Amino acid sequence: MLKLYYSPGACAVASHIGLEEAGADYVIEKIDLRAGQQRTPEYLAINPAGVTPALQTPKGVLTQNTAILAYVAQTHPHAQLADLNDPFEFARMQAFNGWLASSLHPAIGKALFSKPPLEGEAKDEAVRIALEKYDLAENHLLTGPWVMGEDHSLADGYLLVFTRWARQAGLLDKARFPKLNAHLDLVQSRPAVQRVLHAEGITAV
Repeated sequence: MLKLYYSPGACAVASHIGLEEAGADYVIEKIDLRAGQQRTPEYLAINPAGVTPALQTPKGVLTQNTAILAYVAQTHPHAQLADLNDPFEFARMQAFNGWLASSLHPAIGKALFSKPPLEGEAKDEAVRIALEKYDLAENHLLTGPWVMGEDHSLADGYLLVFTRWARQAGLLDKARFPKLNAHLDLVQSRPAVQRVLHAEGITAV
């Protein structure tokens, strides 16, 4: 059985959604980031980086959403959460997920979750940079209705993480980001996603 270590509403939601969409045999364990549980010796023995997600598999621990999602897709091919028959299409999904991890996540994370919180011009500049990333997704990367076009994939639950954060912060303007707003609503309507949100004690936005 797989075991996912997660923090409610954090980026590990992507891996949680992936497991649920795949119909995987898994359990979850909450890591309370605010309480500093990610820095305890017990969790650091699982993931020395002290972050979530971490997925315990029969062969060991995987970290990073991009790796976990690829693992889920390849170990649950019947769920058809990625195009495993076309190396280019699989790589295209991986490229999008890599962009989320390396570009969008750091940008919106800095704007919303810096410690101490950003203020004044520093906050405005961080938000501006983050919104430019959302512009890129809106105008070029999200082909619609799903990230990969006509087919739902594991990239959709990953994008939800960041559009959800932006909407919660009042940054996902419907006039500026109509496609991203429509995508978020579409993904949140999926039964598997609703089960994940309920399991984590969070709600659709």
